[in-house]
Amino acid sequence: MKIDNSILKNRRLETLVENQTSYSLRSAEMHIFETHQTADKVLLKFRHPVLASMVEGKKVMHLDKMTAFEFLPGESLILPPDELMCIDFPEAKMEKPTRCLAMTISEDKIQDTVNLLNESHQKTDGEWTFTNYNFHFTNDIAIQQILHRLLFLFTENHPSKDVFADFMLQELIIRILQTETKKIYTEKTMQLSSSHRLAFIIEYIRNNLDKNLTIKELSDKVYMSESNFHRVFKNELNISPVDFINNERIKLAVSLLQNPNKRIKDVYSQCGYNSLSYFIRMFKRLKRLSPKEYQTQIITELGKA
Repeated sequence: MKIDNSILKNRRLETLVENQTSYSLRSAEMHIFETHQTADKVLLKFRHPVLASMVEGKKVMHLDKMTAFEFLPGESLILPPDELMCIDFPEAKMEKPTRCLAMTISEDKIQDTVNLLNESHQKTDGEWTFTNYNFHFTNDIAIQQILHRLLFLFTENHPSKDVFADFMLQELIIRILQTETKKIYTEKTMQLSSSHRLAFIIEYIRNNLDKNLTIKELSDKVYMSESNFHRVFKNELNISPVDFINNERIKLAVSLLQNPNKRIKDVYSQCGYNSLSYFIRMFKRLKRLSPKEYQTQIITELGKA
């Protein structure tokens, strides 16, 4: 995502560290921060929940109860109200500034959206709640597009932009909730599998990627109908069961292809594919390379090391 030149041209550059340009709507505020020189331990805090999203350059974030981490373009960070950020800018320059969006969202808007989601798409285990801790994640395409659209709406001179933005904010909040749920279920499956049905089924999928996994088998294991299982899985994880299985199989294939002695025909069968052509098509769709091209690239890189 890039910030349009027309926005940058109209802003006032008053400081070289975290220069701030702000726009307001009914339920949110958008702040564009730019830093044009290296700096350390810059402090920043907002009174409302904030979504920070990197656009250009790199920051190093120091947050309470988290190990310092690099904050890079395409990544976002959710922070609760009054969370103090301590930020380093190791690479910022006049000709290559660091740019970040920080959007505060009203707590009423967040709660209204969470309530709507609980009424219309209740979770299988507990209720939807918006995160009250620091949540760092990589934007998917949908979230990236929403942020780009919101940036346009904040800077657009349109009489109905508050109405448009309310719908976009609602979708953004829901997608963040799904992203967080997916991360929890996929990263903590062992701890959660005994008490959460989706965590259990994710662990089962990962342990049986070489087998012929069907929606009927998976839905039976969590005592759901096929249609309800598909709906709940997609609703809570923002991905269909079939796409999730394919993603996990390609991750396994990537791991197996690190071994130069592995043959493609051995890899695809170990990953549960019955068709070599389908395996190649899925691999290219997710990795932008064929399995053979990927393995050759890995072998070449190891040879240079």
